[in-house]
Amino acid sequence: MDERMHYQSPLTKRYAGEAMSYLFSEDHKFKTWRALWIALAQAEKELGLPIEEAQIEELKAHAEDIDYAMASEREREVRHDVMSHVYTYGEAAPLAKGIIHLGATSCFVGDNTDLLILRDALGLIEQKLLAVIRALRDFAMTYRSLPTLGFTHYQPAQLTTVGKRASLWLQDLVMDFEEIQHVKSILKFRGVKGTTGTQASFMALFDGDEEKVEALDHKVSEAFGMKPFAVTGQTYPRKLDSTVLNTLSEIAQSAYKFSNDLRLLQNLKEMEEPFEEHQIGSSAMAYKRNPMRSERMGSLARFVLVTALNPAITASTQWFERTLDDSANKRLSIPEAFLALDGVLTLYLNITKGMVVYEKQIRRRLDQELPFMATENILMAAVKRGKDRQELHERIRVHSMESAKNVKQEGLDNDLLQRLCDDPAFDLTKADLESILDPIQYIGRAPQQVTSFVAQIVDPLLLANKDLLQDLDEGSLRV
Repeated sequence: MDERMHYQSPLTKRYAGEAMSYLFSEDHKFKTWRALWIALAQAEKELGLPIEEAQIEELKAHAEDIDYAMASEREREVRHDVMSHVYTYGEAAPLAKGIIHLGATSCFVGDNTDLLILRDALGLIEQKLLAVIRALRDFAMTYRSLPTLGFTHYQPAQLTTVGKRASLWLQDLVMDFEEIQHVKSILKFRGVKGTTGTQASFMALFDGDEEKVEALDHKVSEAFGMKPFAVTGQTYPRKLDSTVLNTLSEIAQSAYKFSNDLRLLQNLKEMEEPFEEHQIGSSAMAYKRNPMRSERMGSLARFVLVTALNPAITASTQWFERTLDDSANKRLSIPEAFLALDGVLTLYLNITKGMVVYEKQIRRRLDQELPFMATENILMAAVKRGKDRQELHERIRVHSMESAKNVKQEGLDNDLLQRLCDDPAFDLTKADLESILDPIQYIGRAPQQVTSFVAQIVDPLLLANKDLLQDLDEGSLRV
């Protein structure tokens, strides 16, 4: 049947990058199985089992030429994916047929491969996350001193700066980056543990020599740059999957928050995501510039948040040394969470590299709201000239209410400034009031906070991980 007639995952077809998609491919999985079988045989030989170098070399020679048709046909017959690939490998390397998978259980290849994929997939996420941090860092520094209206409860609040707001998005990502590094540091290998984790089969192979059995566990793990879990059941602890996906969820939360903020700002016409010259915003309304990338970010991030629940439930419902109801769920939830988040970060990077800031529109909104927020400063300036505070407070209250009515009910500009200028009780010139209403006076230490945060936290992080960024810039994602 034409492959176009079969369902294809939108995650690999539309959203995720090529590197992440390949990590979770069947080809990568089965080639990793063969690498594990080679490492197992090599370590067993080094520790004294009767395995010939010629057998090892034959396994290496056929490490990647997998006959998938033969494996599929065999699996239909025996209903066991691992044994079908043991058979297929043996047919390709007949001299080594008898020592493939020696002493191992299916989870030797299945779980160890999954752990290697988790490690490498986290590495890809780490790289993209770092790239977003770099782009957002540059944006925050560029606009660290540009005053803008702050919002609490989505109502006008004390001023901040465009860069300071960006530093909040940036700080979320820095926290995520530190967490992903922590999770990578605690990843371990299932190693060589046998059927229920007791290493009984290997004790039999090595005639009860515990030192050799323990050495085997470490040798195979170290061959892949990993340290083994001290103890396992048949599988590695499924709690690890929950820990990893919780970390993905945290990154998705940060991205979702950013995408929502940007969508709101785009509605206010203060900022917007990139919009290409020939991009169509709406099939019906040609004038529209919909925040499509931000919306897609939110959609995929929401998927990651919900998907992270699956391994939590799986980890809590495993029976004793293992139960197989983890398998189907695990095959779906873990790859899809990574693939979706990969798409989220690609969008995040694309947006942050091309965000547009409309400074005149930002100033226009400031001019509408700032007179209300500056009344305390106006009051203090008048009092310094010998005016009565209580009298002026009441006058400001009355003028403010009238001006607010004009803005809200009549759709007029904020005329509070002019009202106060016209009120002789204040004895203030328009130049006085305009000086008081300079937005720079109301942003506090926002620019300095951004500069300090970048210098003390962000730049050291980027410098410490410059190799990751160099790989990304050169187009060589680490897999």
